Amino acid sequence: MLVLPYHTHLLPQSAIISYKLSFHQHTKKVQSKFYLCHLKNWLCVSNAAAYARKKEMSYKDKIDLLKLPQHIAIIMDGNGRWAKDKGKLRIFGHHNGVISVRDVVEGAIDVNVKYLTLYTFSSENWNRPKLEVSAIMELMVNTIHKEIKNFMEKNVRLNAIGDITMLPRKCYNELKNAIDTTAENTGLVLTLALSYSSRREIVNAAKQIAIKVQSGELDINDVNEDVFENNLYTADMPDPELLIRTSGEYRISNYLLWQIAYAELYFTPKLWPDFRKEDLYEAIFDYQKRERRFGMTSEQVN
Repeated sequence: MLVLPYHTHLLPQSAIISYKLSFHQHTKKVQSKFYLCHLKNWLCVSNAAAYARKKEMSYKDKIDLLKLPQHIAIIMDGNGRWAKDKGKLRIFGHHNGVISVRDVVEGAIDVNVKYLTLYTFSSENWNRPKLEVSAIMELMVNTIHKEIKNFMEKNVRLNAIGDITMLPRKCYNELKNAIDTTAENTGLVLTLALSYSSRREIVNAAKQIAIKVQSGELDINDVNEDVFENNLYTADMPDPELLIRTSGEYRISNYLLWQIAYAELYFTPKLWPDFRKEDLYEAIFDYQKRERRFGMTSEQVN
């Protein structure tokens, strides 16, 4: 507030006007400095908050690397719906799904997951339109061929389960070549479930055991869970501890029915082409917050 000196009545009018102008100019400078300082402080606080939020968003930093699931299985669902939402053909979604596969594989490697199994193509998927099936097979051939170099650099061993003899010859040969090329790698075991049906796998295991019993190679009284597991496609792998399904569906869809008996199930509404390594980390973090009791009480586990 402007307060004039008590003797202003003795001053000429021009002096009073000059005094008022000087006062207002000084006030504006003070206000400008105050607002500038306040703005700088606000920007500092905002930047700090943004940085904190960015750090908060990274689930990788929250993961306990000593308590990782050794084996993660994923039902990659939603490619077709993703493409449809964008007014594209279904194969467009499958192409973009490959990008997600690449990113999730990198994420698994980064946190040292040992086994990653992807539900790539079910036995029921053969019933889809022939054009889509042919496009998927062609995409698979091209993708596997391109990724071999990356697998070797990242020490990834490629594996496949399912009735892969049903694959087109070109696709089968490309897959077999990639499996043989990466066979000596000791890092992540990446398994593709192709032309896969869990029920069929279980039936085949029962048949194999029956043949061994019938031939005298195996006594019927020696048949137990271990024997049964050794006749599954996944005989050389530990059971999945975490099963992830994308697209908001809450089904297992004939996938690893025996193997996921004690797996933690994680469902996300994200469609597979939108799923990235950060989503994988979030699923792992969620898994680590759960108590795995295997039929025991909390007191026994802890």
